[in-house]
Amino acid sequence: MRRPSSARLRLASLALALLAQAAGAEPRLQAWLDQQPLALPWSSEAPQRYSVELELQPGLLRLQAPAAVGTAKPLALYRRQDWQADSLLSLAVTQPGRYRLLFQDDPQPHLRLLPVKQLAAHRSCRRWQGQALEVDVSQVFAEGQALRDAYSGQSATVENGRVRLTPAADSDGLLLLEATEANNPPAHDWRNATVYFALTDRFANGDPGNDHSYGRMADGEQEIGTFHGGDLKGLTGKLDYLQQLGVSALWISAPVEQIHGWVGGGDKGDFRHYGYHGYYALDFTQLDANMGREEELRELIAQAHARGIRVLFDVVLNHPGYSTLADMQGLGFGALRDGMAQYLPADWSAWRPESYENLHAYHNLLDYQHPAWANWWGKDWVRAGIADYDGPPSVLVDPLKGSLAFLPDFRTDSQQAVALPAFLKHKQPTRAVERPGYRVRDYLVEWLSFWVREFGVDGFRADTVKHVELDSWAALRQAADQARDAWSQAHPDDPLSGTPFWMVGEVFGHGPQTSVYHANGFDALINFAFQGELAGKASDCLSQAEDGYREYAGLLARSPGHNFMSYASSHDTSLFFAEQGQQLARQRSLAGALLLSPGAVQIYYGDESARAPGPSGSDPQQGTRSPMNWAAHKQPEIAALLEHWRRLGLFRARHPAIGAGSHERLSTRPYAFARTLGEDKVVIVQGP
Repeated sequence: MRRPSSARLRLASLALALLAQAAGAEPRLQAWLDQQPLALPWSSEAPQRYSVELELQPGLLRLQAPAAVGTAKPLALYRRQDWQADSLLSLAVTQPGRYRLLFQDDPQPHLRLLPVKQLAAHRSCRRWQGQALEVDVSQVFAEGQALRDAYSGQSATVENGRVRLTPAADSDGLLLLEATEANNPPAHDWRNATVYFALTDRFANGDPGNDHSYGRMADGEQEIGTFHGGDLKGLTGKLDYLQQLGVSALWISAPVEQIHGWVGGGDKGDFRHYGYHGYYALDFTQLDANMGREEELRELIAQAHARGIRVLFDVVLNHPGYSTLADMQGLGFGALRDGMAQYLPADWSAWRPESYENLHAYHNLLDYQHPAWANWWGKDWVRAGIADYDGPPSVLVDPLKGSLAFLPDFRTDSQQAVALPAFLKHKQPTRAVERPGYRVRDYLVEWLSFWVREFGVDGFRADTVKHVELDSWAALRQAADQARDAWSQAHPDDPLSGTPFWMVGEVFGHGPQTSVYHANGFDALINFAFQGELAGKASDCLSQAEDGYREYAGLLARSPGHNFMSYASSHDTSLFFAEQGQQLARQRSLAGALLLSPGAVQIYYGDESARAPGPSGSDPQQGTRSPMNWAAHKQPEIAALLEHWRRLGLFRARHPAIGAGSHERLSTRPYAFARTLGEDKVVIVQGP
C-alpha cells in the first residue's frame, strides 16, 4: 500500500531512471541454469521496462543481483517478484521450452517469469484414421457382457474377452465403454467432482439494473478492469447449461462487498482496476450490490441444489482490498495532502490523471502519514506501512506477514483482542458487530461462516493459502462445519441437506501430493502441475498422460481422504486456448485430457467453448478474464466443440470410478485403460 508521500521523491526517481536509460542502462541481473551462465540480451519495451526470452532445459534456474548473498528464495511462474540489490531467486525448471523474463526498473523494481508455450505436436502420437478398434477388456468386464460406447451410443458384446467398435467420426478416436445395464445414480464423490469456475462478473448478466452499483462506471475504452455486469441471477439462468456439462460443483468468485472505487491497474497504471473478481473485499458481511440481492443468492443455491450442483464461495483470509478515492470520500477515512483538494472533482472517483501521468498518480494527492488513516482498517487489523501501521515485510522474506501486491495484510496471527474497524462501525448496511475478546481471525471466521449458516454454501475455495497461518484455516474449517450442520438442521428438505462441507485451497505452485494442509482444514488443494505437465501432452494423445494418470490414481489410492483439483486454464496463470495458439482441435482434445483425469477437475469458464483472451494492459492475467463467449455458441464449430465436452462431462458424472477409481493400462495400441471403483467400471480407448 505504501507509495512515495512526496512528489519530489517521485520526480527525482524518474529523473534518475531517465538518465540511466539514456546511458543505455539495463537491469543488473545475472542468470544461471545449473552451473551455466545465461546470456540476457535485454530489449526495452518502454521506459524502465525490459524483457528477454530464454530457451531453458530442465534444471535449476537462478536469478541474482550483483550483491546477492544467502539462501535463494523461490521464484514463482507468473507472479510478480520484488527485486532488490541483494535478491537471489531460484526455480526448478521441469518443462523445457521458451520463457519470457519481464523486468520493471522503477522505484519498486520487480520481475515476472512467464512460459512461452510451444505449439509443436508431440511426435510420439499417431492420429486415428477412422478404423475400428479392438481391445482386450477381460480384466474388467465378463464374457458375454453387453457394453456401450457412451460417445457414439453403439453397443458391443464381450467375445473371447474382447470388444471391437469403430469410434464416432467426431470423437477424436475415443471409445468410452460402460456396461449397458442401468445403474443407480452414483453417490457423490469429491474425487470425481467436476468443478466449474465462473468469474461471476464476466459470466452472465441477469440484471442490468445493478451494473453500476456504488457509482462504478465503464471506462469507455477496453474495459480491462471494470465491472461487466455478470451477477448471481445470471448464474442461476445458466444452471441447466452447467448440468448438461456434467458439472457437480459451481465455484463462484467472492460475492461479498468489494471496494467501491478503482485503483491503478497493472505495472503501468494504464486501466482502472475495480474489485470485479472478488479479491478486494470491503465488507465481508454484505453481498456486493453488483452481484445482486440476498434473495437471488438463495435462489441460486436452491436451484443449484435441485440439480445436484454444489456452490462454492471463493474466500480470502489474507487481505482486504486497497483504499480508493471513492471509499475515502464515502466512508471518511484517510486524508489528502495540503492543497490537493483543488485537483479533485466533486466526485473523487471521477479524477483523471494529466496527460503525462498514469492512474497510479492519484497517490500523490494523498497524505499516507496522516492520523486519519486510523479510521480505515486500523493498525491492529492490518499491516500496511502507512501512518502508524506496521509495515509488512517482503512476502519473499515472510510469506505469512508479507504484503501481496501492496495489499493490506490481515493480522490473522495476532492474539490481541481488537475493536471493530472504525469505518465499519458507522457503515450501513453491515452485519459487522463488535464482539468482546475477538481477534482479527475471529471476526473473519464469523463473517465467512455466516454465508454457510444462513444460505447453505457448500464449500470454500480458499485464496492465497500459503500466506495465512495453518491454525487460521483450521479455525475457519471448524466454524464452517458447524455452520453447515446448523443450516442442514434448519433446511431438512433441501436435496443436499446433511451433506458435508468441502474446502479446496490455492497453494500457488502445489502439485497433487499430500501435504500438511490436508490436516488443517483442507479436503483438497489445486493441482498446478496438471496445466504445465499434462494438459498439453494429454491433449495431443491420452497415451502421453499414462504416467501422470497412474501417479494421480496411485496418490488417491495410497492416501484415503486425499484429493486434488486439476485445471488447464486459470484466472491467475493463462488460458489453455491461448497457450495452444487458439486451435479448436487442441481445445477439443483438452476435454478428454482434463475430464478423464483422476481426482477432482476444474473447468474454467469458457474452456468448453474456446473463449479467447481479452485485453490485458500491463497485467498479463487480466486477459484470462474476458467475457464469456455466449454469442459464439451459435457458430457450428463451437456448437460441435460444446457437444464434445458435454458427452465427456456427462460420462464422467455417471462414473465415480473415472476420478476416484484405480487406474490400469490395458493396452498400448490402441491405448486403453480401465478405471474401477467397486462395481463401477469403465474402459477408455483411444486409437490408433
